[in-house]
Amino acid sequence: MPIPFSPQEIVETIRMVQMENLDIRTITMGISLRDCAHHDLETAGVRAYDKICRLAGRLVEVGDEIESEYGIPIVHTRISVTPVSLVAESSGAESYVRFAEHLDRAAAAVGVNFLGGFSTLVHKGATPGDRTLIASIPETLSTTERVCASVNVGTTRAGINMDAVAEMGRIVCETARLTADRDGIGCAKLVVFCNAVEDNPFMAGAFHGIGEPDCMLNVGVSGPGAVLNAIKTEARDRTGAEDGELCNFGQLASVIKRTAFKVTRMGELVGRAASVKLGVPFGIVDLSLAPTPAHGDSVAHILEAMGLERVGTHGSTAALALLNDAVKKGGAMASGYVGGLSGAFIPVSEDIGMIEAAAMGAITFDKLEAMTAVCSVGLDMVAVPGDTTPETIAAIIADEAAIGMINRKTTAVRLVPAPGKKVGDFVEFGGLLGRAPVLALHPYSSSAFVRRGGRIPAPLQALNN
Repeated sequence: MPIPFSPQEIVETIRMVQMENLDIRTITMGISLRDCAHHDLETAGVRAYDKICRLAGRLVEVGDEIESEYGIPIVHTRISVTPVSLVAESSGAESYVRFAEHLDRAAAAVGVNFLGGFSTLVHKGATPGDRTLIASIPETLSTTERVCASVNVGTTRAGINMDAVAEMGRIVCETARLTADRDGIGCAKLVVFCNAVEDNPFMAGAFHGIGEPDCMLNVGVSGPGAVLNAIKTEARDRTGAEDGELCNFGQLASVIKRTAFKVTRMGELVGRAASVKLGVPFGIVDLSLAPTPAHGDSVAHILEAMGLERVGTHGSTAALALLNDAVKKGGAMASGYVGGLSGAFIPVSEDIGMIEAAAMGAITFDKLEAMTAVCSVGLDMVAVPGDTTPETIAAIIADEAAIGMINRKTTAVRLVPAPGKKVGDFVEFGGLLGRAPVLALHPYSSSAFVRRGGRIPAPLQALNN
């Protein structure tokens, strides 16, 4: 039974919404398409279209109702579906692009912003259907508007499938090439995971896992502005410190936890309200500090409020570790159903503070990679030179997957090799995807390493049963 809201909590939530950019980033409906499989791909696609329209037909309308009733902004409504490789494989089709077109048409019909699940999990090897889906990704992302794709190439239990990693290097580059007229935006809808989770409501990596029910609602909450304001005000006021004296890290963590607690409670309230209205089970709240390019909505600025002159300088990884941990603890105190990724995101193009730091050279690609060891995802929305080779992209994916595998955490890569762009140029995506400067990579080759193929064995940490 959820804890009742006090009048003070309600007033504080209203203030965070009105003044600190607090919002529900997404209500995501997960839909199983396993019962849509058919030996004819066209029939499977029509079945998927019909089921999505039947279950999600009122999703956008309900989101609007809740926004009006509670006064809480709901930025996106989204859908995640069963990994398409599992649904389409029985058709034996040579391409799944047509199936993706049915998904895109369904997403447009119900009015959601994105649909995730053009996905496959190949961390220990690939079936023919897995390989067909991966080969279909570039064309799918270049010809559809709302469909998002993801591929899981490693887990702590299985190790890293380096054959899949090498292939994804080629797929990322081909996707950029096919969307070159839009700065390679297709790559913004493609995530390569290690330790992917089944109930992630955030795009582009959402899919409806095989352990999930037929239909479920997951909510993604975002509140960087609320956390930033708390650090700037409460962190000093609650310590009784003299002017100019800073609170210590333990006190700072407590301030962040209290704020995360309030934000999570709001997310569960919205999720349960939507669940009742739609007659669909409530799943989880994903409390992820997901920034936007708007001022006052930046994770980078939170880290700078802790005392860093610019994000990317020495101490940035420690500051992010404190933030990520405190957010998770505050969320876990607020709800028994915290899931998804839950933590802090550091997408370069989607965070005004990261954009500024990258443009002035304060944060480098290597520092970003180090920070992913303690954030809730990985290298996210990073623009790299358009002439970056597939082998270099694959090596970056391998590095990030290794961080996830060893640390038993989700890591991800969403890179944009920006066609025709060089270091210092900007890519422009607009909206929540923002803009970003092209970052420099190492000039030395990793090709021989990537070409070895096979599987990097699972670490000792996997033997914990």
